[in-house]
Amino acid sequence: MQLTGAEIVIECLKEQGVDTVFGYPGGAILNVYDELYKHSDEITHILTSHEQGAAHAADGYARATGKVGVCFATSGPGATNLVTGIATAYMDSIPIVAITCNVGVALLGKDSFQEIDIAGITLPITKHNFIVKDVNKLAETIRRAFVIAKKGRPGPVLIDIPKDVTANKTEYERAEVLKTEPVKTVSEEDVAGALKMIEESEKPYIFVGGGAVLSGASGELRTFVKKVDAPVTDSLMGKGAFPGTDPLYTGMLGMHGTKTSNYGVSECDLLIVVGARFSDRVTGNAKKFADNAKILQFDVDEAEMNKNVLITKGVVGDIRTILECINAKLSQQSHTEWIQRIMSYKEKYPLSYHPEILTGPYVVEEIYRQTKGEAIVVTEVGQHQMWAAQYYKYTQPRTFLTSGGLGTMGYGLGASLGAKTGMPQKTVVNIAGDGCFRMNMNEIATAVRHNIPVIQVVINNHVLGMVRQWQNLFYGQRYSATVLNDAVDFVKLAEAMGAEGIRVSSKEEFSEAFARALTLGKPVVIDCQIDCDDKVWPMVAPGASIREVFDEKDLEEKEK
Repeated sequence: MQLTGAEIVIECLKEQGVDTVFGYPGGAILNVYDELYKHSDEITHILTSHEQGAAHAADGYARATGKVGVCFATSGPGATNLVTGIATAYMDSIPIVAITCNVGVALLGKDSFQEIDIAGITLPITKHNFIVKDVNKLAETIRRAFVIAKKGRPGPVLIDIPKDVTANKTEYERAEVLKTEPVKTVSEEDVAGALKMIEESEKPYIFVGGGAVLSGASGELRTFVKKVDAPVTDSLMGKGAFPGTDPLYTGMLGMHGTKTSNYGVSECDLLIVVGARFSDRVTGNAKKFADNAKILQFDVDEAEMNKNVLITKGVVGDIRTILECINAKLSQQSHTEWIQRIMSYKEKYPLSYHPEILTGPYVVEEIYRQTKGEAIVVTEVGQHQMWAAQYYKYTQPRTFLTSGGLGTMGYGLGASLGAKTGMPQKTVVNIAGDGCFRMNMNEIATAVRHNIPVIQVVINNHVLGMVRQWQNLFYGQRYSATVLNDAVDFVKLAEAMGAEGIRVSSKEEFSEAFARALTLGKPVVIDCQIDCDDKVWPMVAPGASIREVFDEKDLEEKEK
C-alpha cells in the first residue's frame, strides 16, 4: 500500500513494539506529529518541556525496561537540544533511537531556516546515524536503526528525515521484527584460559560493570560469584547486577568507593572484570591500579580490552553467554582465608555519617527503608549521586539509573519520567542536588501535565556540592562560582507547576514528608535543607592510587 514518509515512520514504530515516544514538535517534523495524532491510542506521546528532557526520558525508559527508547525533535535547535541526551546514552551504552526532521532536501546545505547538520554533529556520539533523502529507503533505515541500537554493545542511533521525505509517498509492506539475539559463540580457547586463571588464583576479586546489567546476566553472575567464592565490588553502572545485600558484596570501587573494595582490589591476585571499562573514576592512577593482580576481563566490545588498563587475558562476547560457558565448566572454588580477610576490612571500615542531623546519606537510607529497597532510584550528578550509590542497597538490575560516563547534570528528572512511564507499577524517586535540579526543573511541569507521579528529592545545600568539596580539599577553600545562596524557592516553584512541594530540615520532617509522598499519587518535590559542607566519604584524591583512599577521620588525624 502507498504511504507517506510520516505514515511509514509511525507504522515502523508500531512494528518495533514502540508504545511511548518522548518529544517536542516543530515545523520540520509536523507531518510526523500529524500522523502520530491519528495513532494516539497505540503510541503515547509525552510532551516534555525541553528536547533534552525528551532524550533523557527515552534513556530512562530504555534503562528501566530494557527496550529501545524513542524521542522526536524538529530541525535546528530542536535537534541540537537532543545532543547532551544522546551523548549521555552513548557513554553508558543505552539503546535509544532519536528521530529528527530537517528542512527539505533541496534546502539542505543552504543555511535554511532552522537547518543544522545534526548527522554530522552527532557522528561521534552515536553508534550510527542516518539522513534519509529518499522515501523508498525510509522503512528499511528505521528497521536497521532499531537493530543497531540493540545489537552487541547497545547505543543511540539517530535518523534525520528531510520534511519533504515525510510527505512523499512510496509502497510500504509490514515486516517482521528482526531478532537481535546475542551471539552465543565464545572462544573455547579463551574460556579455557579464563578457567585456568580462576583455578590458579588464591585471592580473586570480582568487579561488576554495566555490561552485566545490559546483558541480563544477573542470575548467571550470582552463580559465578558463588562458584569462584570471591568478594564482589561494582561500578556505578553495575549496581543491582549483584545484590547489594549479599555478604560477599563490599561496596563500590574507585574515587568514592569503600575502603574495603579499594584495599581488596589492590591486594587481590586476580581481578575478574565483568562488563566494565576501567573508567578513570574507578581506577584512580591507572598505572597503580590492581598492580598486584592478573586481570581477566569479560566484555562484549573488544575495543575495551587494554584501552585504559593493560589486562592479562580477555574473553570477548555477550556477558551472559560468557558466564554460562564458564559456570558450566568451573569446579567449585574455596577461598575461606581470603574472604575472611576482606570481611574483616568490611567490619573495620564501614560507611558512616553524622547521625544527629539531616544529611544526604540519611535521606538515601530513609528512602531505602520506606521503599523496602524496591524503588527505581534515579539521580543527577554530584554528591547526592554518590550517596545514592553508597547507601541504597540495590538488589535487582535496572533499578539504579544514573549518568555514569558523561556525568550529565540535569539527567535525572527527565530519566525518571521515562522510567516511571515504562515501569508504572514501580515507585520512582529522582535524587538531585539543588544545582542539578535547576538545570531541568521545568520537567516537573511535564510530570504534572501527564500525571507521572515521580518523587523528586532535592538535597539542597545551596552550593555546587561536589565542586565545593574539591575546592575545600584541593583549592585552598576558594569557592569560585559554587555558592547558590539566592532566593529560589523550590516549594513555590513546584506548586506553581502544579506539583506538591514540601520543605524539610530535620530527619523527622523528611521521614514524614517521604511517607506522605508515597501516598499522594502525584508529582512531589521534597526540598531537603542540609549543611553546605557535608562531604562524600571515602575519597581518593585525583591522580592517586585507589589504595590511598581516605575519609574524614583520616583527614582529621593528618591535620593533627
